[in-house]
Amino acid sequence: MSKQTIGLLVMAYGTPPSLDDVEAYYTHIRRGRPPSPEQLQDLLDRYNAIGGISPLKVITRGQVEHLEAKLNETSEEYEFKAYMGMRHAPPFIETAVEEMAKDGIKKAVSIVLAPHYSVMSVGGYNKTASEAAQKHSVELTSVNQYHLEPTYIQALVERVEEAFQSFDDRQAVKVVFTAHSLPEKIVEMNDPYVDQLRETAEAIAEQLQLENWETGWQSAAQTNVPWLGPDILDRMRELKEAGTDNLIICATGFVSDHLEILYDLDIECKQVAEELNMQFVRTKSLNTDPLYIEALAQAVLKQLNI
Repeated sequence: MSKQTIGLLVMAYGTPPSLDDVEAYYTHIRRGRPPSPEQLQDLLDRYNAIGGISPLKVITRGQVEHLEAKLNETSEEYEFKAYMGMRHAPPFIETAVEEMAKDGIKKAVSIVLAPHYSVMSVGGYNKTASEAAQKHSVELTSVNQYHLEPTYIQALVERVEEAFQSFDDRQAVKVVFTAHSLPEKIVEMNDPYVDQLRETAEAIAEQLQLENWETGWQSAAQTNVPWLGPDILDRMRELKEAGTDNLIICATGFVSDHLEILYDLDIECKQVAEELNMQFVRTKSLNTDPLYIEALAQAVLKQLNI
């Protein structure tokens, strides 16, 4: 029996292809409002600090290819054809759906490379994908979250355990599980984002029998509204003042090496740790880890009731 072809739309935030594209990228994030010269220079400086460009697009392409292969190994019913769509940079989500339709795809499933749901993050991706799918007469179903998928948790457990090897006394180490901060108003909206981060952290802590841990926030945008906090840099100072000398940060809400990891953690957090004389280790990113790919595949198959 021949398999039914189904589209697989894998979505990520996106990154500018080159430094020349940073202004257009930043303008897209700001919904068409160009950044000020100071804002643009700040972002350019950050990209230059990590080597001039983020590896996000290359990593995302690898995740898409591995996920497509994994699903096609697993599913007896469907032949998956994958498309990569970015929210703020080419190839855009809308373009990916249009390509899907041109290829004759009538049915598709989408997933965002972010484990925790918020209407302001994953919800936005899914809305864009849904509107594009309706425009092109593609029947689309979307994964909302996979923050408790067993192999995702297992991959993070292994990374935290590996990070502990850098310390002599694991009981003296604080573990902070971070995610991208979002505007505080999501709390009033009963958005599940904050609770889902804690649920992920609790699952990891339970497996590792951790007692000294907490959740935290990083990479907040500079806007006129308050964001979830305290920011990890401020929290590091508070922890040091309270007697913490050893710190592991597990960027639970991020699945790839990109600016928020390579600059916000590897440069900014490292600098603060050095100022505070604090030993700091950041867990390795998931990237194309087979456990993470398996988690994505399982989330997709569950969404399709396979």
